[in-house]
Amino acid sequence: MKIVTTENIAGYEIIDVLGYVKGSTIQTKHVGRDITAALKGLVGGEIKGYNDMMIEARKLAIYRMVEEAKAGGANAIIAMRLQTSTVMGAAAEIIAYGTAVIIKKNEV
Repeated sequence: MKIVTTENIAGYEIIDVLGYVKGSTIQTKHVGRDITAALKGLVGGEIKGYNDMMIEARKLAIYRMVEEAKAGGANAIIAMRLQTSTVMGAAAEIIAYGTAVIIKKNEV
């Protein structure tokens, strides 16, 4: 599955546009991360626990988007975007979305 943030894929022709696909997850903080975050807030620096949590959340959201695209018969996703929002004080939603398409390699 090819995934791009552009509207076209160099070297490929878009045969069919299947439509919008998305995947999302909601991740929550835990006490250990909150304590670390509070300490980092005092002295500065990267909050590794939150960073790791968000990396995993992005991977899961993209995986779910790809599964939805595959189920619809797509072999690529164009115009892919990631978005995050706060659901409540201790939880964030990550959503990956784009346009599912069928592509074929251009003949030279």
